[in-house]
Amino acid sequence: MTNKLKSLWAGDVPLPEAFWWYAVAYGVLANFVTSGLFLILIVEDMSPWLLVPAFLLPVPYNIFVIVAVWRSAEQYQGDQKWADLARAATVVGMIIVTLL
Repeated sequence: MTNKLKSLWAGDVPLPEAFWWYAVAYGVLANFVTSGLFLILIVEDMSPWLLVPAFLLPVPYNIFVIVAVWRSAEQYQGDQKWADLARAATVVGMIIVTLL
């Protein structure tokens, strides 16, 4: 697992895998789970000191996956428009799922 994360961080994972699996599938899942946790904490009327960290919990993953997709896009051998589109979609998507 550690080697896969190192490869992902270095941009050595193929762009389709980095984008579709790590940004889209795992990114949506991670943000969905942490949003659920955040909502549970709100419903349970927890302290704001717990709400802020719960809200920010997916941010490190989101930043990690933006960098990973960006670096994978640099090494992409296909049409550059797909690399640019993957970069833009990942940045915009991670911002949206972080804020929602």
